Amino acid sequence: MARPIRVPYLVTGANEYGCANHGRGSATLALRLARKLLGDGYMDVRVCTPRGRVLQSDELDELKLKTNLKKRPTWPRDSNAAIARPRNGKRRTRR
Repeated sequence: MARPIRVPYLVTGANEYGCANHGRGSATLALRLARKLLGDGYMDVRVCTPRGRVLQSDELDELKLKTNLKKRPTWPRDSNAAIARPRNGKRRTRR
């Protein structure tokens, strides 16, 4: 039996054929899916956040504002940096 995967954002919507429930791992992906469902003609599109808040389709901008406030870490862009960061996250020194 497969292990259940915890998804923090739940996007639900209903159309004339039934209901759709989709889980997404980030707020950006949840917003993208909610807008796509609205564009496809789904009614009653909702996004449930990790804290349990349920946002209606007219409240999606509130979630967008919160995702824009998060700051991403910036690495020094100095060309003479002693440490290079490869994509796998392990440190290695330049030779």
